[in-house]
Amino acid sequence: MAPVHKIALIQTHPKPVAPTENFAKASAFIKDAASKGCKLAVLPEYHLTSWIPEDPSFKESCADSADYLVKYQELARELNICIVPGTIVEIHQDDNGEALLNVAYFISSTGEILGRYQKKNLWHPERHHLMGSAHEPHAAFDTPFGRVGMLVCWDLAFPEAFRELISDGAEIICLPCFWTMKDISDEGYALNADGEALFLNSTVVTRAFENTCAVVFVNAGGPADKGEDTNHAGLSQLSVPHVGSVGRLGRAEDMSIVDLDMNILKIAEDNYKVREDMKTEGWHYAYTQIRDGAKL
Repeated sequence: MAPVHKIALIQTHPKPVAPTENFAKASAFIKDAASKGCKLAVLPEYHLTSWIPEDPSFKESCADSADYLVKYQELARELNICIVPGTIVEIHQDDNGEALLNVAYFISSTGEILGRYQKKNLWHPERHHLMGSAHEPHAAFDTPFGRVGMLVCWDLAFPEAFRELISDGAEIICLPCFWTMKDISDEGYALNADGEALFLNSTVVTRAFENTCAVVFVNAGGPADKGEDTNHAGLSQLSVPHVGSVGRLGRAEDMSIVDLDMNILKIAEDNYKVREDMKTEGWHYAYTQIRDGAKL
């Protein structure tokens, strides 16, 4: 019998350049999730600092990124829960000077770092401030839940990123995000004020179906006291094939606890055989008719 994993989707509202306050809030959510039997907690992108790179204090607020990573490791060990602490913005120094990296980690329940991923597909305005992971391959890694891959926000728009992780055996894709309703032009917004929600709800579910995988999508939310009256898109959800979206949140800060039944992924692969096809040589559409068990 395939296992069922209890996962916390923690849709926080990151306060700008306030890592101490944001960490305290995230920790409270994680402790609550652990007390309710969750074995994995996932936070949004930029959850410690929000994303205001033009603010003079933004880079300073990222200076203690290594310390916060250690704090999450200690919290995971204390609560016996795996944690994906959204993304943490790190200051990187090389021969060309300073650069900012947007990095997601997977921390085991023993505090060990099992996976690290630096955001590759940067949203257009981010490219003035961040350094992407360029030509580094997308790689899955082993966890207590099986093979897991990580992507971040705008990576969602690139099916190739998912395919590379699936080829490496990933069954679960964790995807922290910082997606708002107004990251597009006025012309795009005029076409459909709810267009970004449509993008997210459609694409997250599609990626789960077309890859026979689970997508753990956790986005930033708006302030809890404003309810749905916010520019933050929210909509954190677990998506799996056959079923679609599970535990989808609204747009305000909140937490959703969901059960991931790994048997669903097995049923989906038995039906769609996506992974089976991808493993065959020349799988790109080189199909022929099968007669009496022999390919012609």
